[in-house]
Amino acid sequence: MTHVTSGTAAPQLTGQPVPTAPLDTRFFGHPRGLSTLFFTEMWERFSYYGMRALLILFMTASIADGGLGFDTAKAGPIYALYVSSVYLLSLPGGWIADRVVGLRRAVLIGGIVIMCGHISLALPYLPTFYLGLVLIACGTGMLKGNVSALVGQLYPRDDVRRDAGYSIYYMGINLGAFIAPLVTGWLAQGEGFKHMLASMGLSPHSAWHWGFGAAAVGMFFGIVQYLAGGRNLSAEGLRPHRPSDPVAAARVDRQVRAIGWATLATALLVAALVLTGVVTLDAESIANNFKYVIGALTIGLFAWLFLSSEWSREERKRLLVIAALFCASAVFWMAYEQAGSTLNLFAQRSTDTTVIGHPFPASWFQALPPLFILIFAPVFAALWVWLGTRDPSSPAKFSAGLVFLGLGFVLMIEAAALAAHGARVSPMWLFFSYMLQTMGELCLSPVGMSAMSKLAPARITGLVMGIWFLSISVGNYLAGSAAGVYETMPLSRLFALVAGAAFVAALVLALLVKPMRRMLERA
Repeated sequence: MTHVTSGTAAPQLTGQPVPTAPLDTRFFGHPRGLSTLFFTEMWERFSYYGMRALLILFMTASIADGGLGFDTAKAGPIYALYVSSVYLLSLPGGWIADRVVGLRRAVLIGGIVIMCGHISLALPYLPTFYLGLVLIACGTGMLKGNVSALVGQLYPRDDVRRDAGYSIYYMGINLGAFIAPLVTGWLAQGEGFKHMLASMGLSPHSAWHWGFGAAAVGMFFGIVQYLAGGRNLSAEGLRPHRPSDPVAAARVDRQVRAIGWATLATALLVAALVLTGVVTLDAESIANNFKYVIGALTIGLFAWLFLSSEWSREERKRLLVIAALFCASAVFWMAYEQAGSTLNLFAQRSTDTTVIGHPFPASWFQALPPLFILIFAPVFAALWVWLGTRDPSSPAKFSAGLVFLGLGFVLMIEAAALAAHGARVSPMWLFFSYMLQTMGELCLSPVGMSAMSKLAPARITGLVMGIWFLSISVGNYLAGSAAGVYETMPLSRLFALVAGAAFVAALVLALLVKPMRRMLERA
């Protein structure tokens, strides 16, 4: 029976279905807002990967060639700190979006800060170089996770198009990552562009900063089209989340104010200590000591989880599986993200960068992983569908991904041995290594977050998603740190250690497939 209250129009009991709002299908069958977020993330990834392809090469290039003249022992930790912070800062970035400014404003603020960071890198001064890295890391922390959350808000909860929408969005990420090194690499390292600069009376050694500037232009395009397409996004993302209960909402407001004042006070204290000379900020020292910060954060987080008495026996078993997947993920990204560190240096110093007699920038190799993802992602998606009930479990795919990754570095052991005496090896070594590594990513990356979300106790789902990003942060830090021993450890040994770590992690996961699969099925 329908109850009618005074002042409320009564629904007509005609037996007719209640009309529902038509689904938005204006972007290839998906909501129009998906195109806005597709291109926002494409341009953001263009700026990020365009700059990352140059970063360690710029730091280790000689001053005479326009670089900073750092050795790898100094450049490696700085690179590690930067790429690790990008993912680590997504945790406070998500909190700020949820509690302070809302998802949509967080994405806009993040994009503007990223653009300012790239502009800072385009200036030929060491202080602006460090400032640029800080701004890009902070801006990416505000944008990266929150723009992904906006994609989910485009769809009703039971919309079957959601997974396909994320797949389209994922293609935008890799499209930007593919184009970026080709553009910024040509500007920073291309002989043709250097000749153009010389013909205009400009120093060819300033080419690095033109590459960084191109990343700023890319982010600018992303901001413009994000603002232009804002009307197609969910209005829900304009507001920070607040509990419906007034008492709980007031408590959240007090927490936000307390954290805000504490952050401001800390920033002012650090600034005062630096300005008075009590504390000296040294980038190399900060980068080298950051391992203690990220190590303490990881150990403290898992200690809190396992020592807490609030978990049931079943939930505690799930936490063990989460810890195993965390370690496997950290090992995977430790190896995979060496594309921007050790493998980037190997491309620059030990690889033949000519095709049919025509030279190309070493940074162009950075376009191979996203290209392989664009090629093989549909193949792997079709493979999982074809396997049907024989589709491997998430832990089995994790293990397979680590095996592919290890095989990619086995190839590099031989390539490093050939290059040990100063010879430049064929570019096909990196080509096939990146292809195997990408196949590993397609086995591991898409299922990682899904497995974490299934295993997470309902009370800490958001925290467990943060743990996944923390594993990527740890892996990135280790990948960057590996570049620090590039000039002191034989490369064949370094690549052998990386391959060995991947194979050991794959073996451990393979032994745990059955119990982990049962745990996922129960979840």
